Amino acid sequence: MIDLKVNGTVHKVDAAPDTPLLWVLRDNLGLTGTKYGCGIAQCGACTVHIDGTPTRSCSVPVSAVGAGTIVTIEGLSPDKSHAVQKAWIAEQVPQCGFCQSGQIMAAVALLEKTPKPTDADIDAAMTNICRCGTYQRIRVAIHRAAGTKA
Repeated sequence: MIDLKVNGTVHKVDAAPDTPLLWVLRDNLGLTGTKYGCGIAQCGACTVHIDGTPTRSCSVPVSAVGAGTIVTIEGLSPDKSHAVQKAWIAEQVPQCGFCQSGQIMAAVALLEKTPKPTDADIDAAMTNICRCGTYQRIRVAIHRAAGTKA
């Protein structure tokens, strides 16, 4: 059994130590907001925060989390009241929506580190892939959430 602190709650999980965190979140804990995209930590659809750091959960073995604190999209705000979630809705960022939980988690981490990002800051930090190409709306939503709407 592995103890994981996810969204403020400690869970005892029966999983092999080398199981990717993504699958433990989805299959063992039923937190399906975190998506599987590529399985090689390239696309970012599986982004969660571990101790405040955006992390691609498909490539992290559950045993590597240790006593770390995990936050998933479900733990960001249960009622969609987080500034980034509100900005995403206001700017109508998603098209297919598949990558958006990972995009939001990456944007939240950016704003925690850089509260008033420039376009260059956003471009450097937002490395998640969006198949629909909503990058311009993502940038505008990040500025909105930061209070720097361009």
